[in-house]
Amino acid sequence: MRNDKENLIVNLTYAFALKVIKFSEELRSFQKFEMASQIFRSGTSIGANIREAQNAESKRDFIHKFKISAKEADEFEYWLKLCEGSEFYPSPDETLFKELHVIIKIISKIISSSKKP
Repeated sequence: MRNDKENLIVNLTYAFALKVIKFSEELRSFQKFEMASQIFRSGTSIGANIREAQNAESKRDFIHKFKISAKEADEFEYWLKLCEGSEFYPSPDETLFKELHVIIKIISKIISSSKKP
């Protein structure tokens, strides 16, 4: 059953997703549609899976959803690095990388602490 109390990681990934949307729209304004779609999907999926984990059917399901979020975060970082490294794409704001790394650390901690009995 869902718990509607304040949830740091849910709130953090929601705010992060809004920044992801902004960057993907910036890419679209440069007509970089394929990269914008990849950035949008992987970046917003992080929070979507965490939100979905709030309704997990079991502890195992909860951990699985967080692991999917971790994979999406890794994929998102890959796309950001491609933008940063390519002369043909606008570089993402450094705060996206910083916030992503904070989110990855929190996700990792939640996964590891959830595995404990």
